[in-house]
Amino acid sequence: MKFGSISYLNLLPFQVFLKRYLPDSGLKKGLAYRRDVPSQINKALHKRQIDAGFISSIESKKYNCTNLGIIAHQAVYSVFVLEGENKRDHESASSNRLAKVLNLQGEVLIGDKALVYYLNGGKGIDLATQWYKETNLPFVFARLCYTCHGKTVEKIAKKFSKQPIKIPQYILKHEAQKRGITSKQLQWYLKHIEYNMTHKAKKSLRLFLKKSNKL
Repeated sequence: MKFGSISYLNLLPFQVFLKRYLPDSGLKKGLAYRRDVPSQINKALHKRQIDAGFISSIESKKYNCTNLGIIAHQAVYSVFVLEGENKRDHESASSNRLAKVLNLQGEVLIGDKALVYYLNGGKGIDLATQWYKETNLPFVFARLCYTCHGKTVEKIAKKFSKQPIKIPQYILKHEAQKRGITSKQLQWYLKHIEYNMTHKAKKSLRLFLKKSNKL
């Protein structure tokens, strides 16, 4: 099975889970990985270059999806609209659309580069915060969806949702250094990311898709 994973820090716990916590069994055997930015993972699933993956929530209605997502309750610290001319982030799909839904003008900035921008003192409108202010709901940026191997993908999703993930310090340090931040900053950031699609998260996604359809 070919599995697509967004190459941002917000999925580091899931990436560690796949490599270290998923038992050496039928679930793990035969898994092939592709890591890329959200817009490219979306395209890969659409073209059937991968069988499953975390894709942008705006695209998730086209597929079967698990109960896992990338969710922020209030601030996310890695998705902003910056002051200036209107500009989309080519790595994004959901965040670009969210900025339109919220009628925000400026440059959309997402992912690890946006987190580093914030940690270095950069200013902007946090899109998850803005969505929460208007809806009192968390925002779902991505979902784990699939086109085949549904039973296997659902089983992986359930195991991840029930398995506390401890990221080894050497991995935290390595991933943090690659982005020019500290391990403590990385751990702080991950505390603001949720993965289980709660009732409120599902309600929020339905509302986002409804508003998007009206644009």
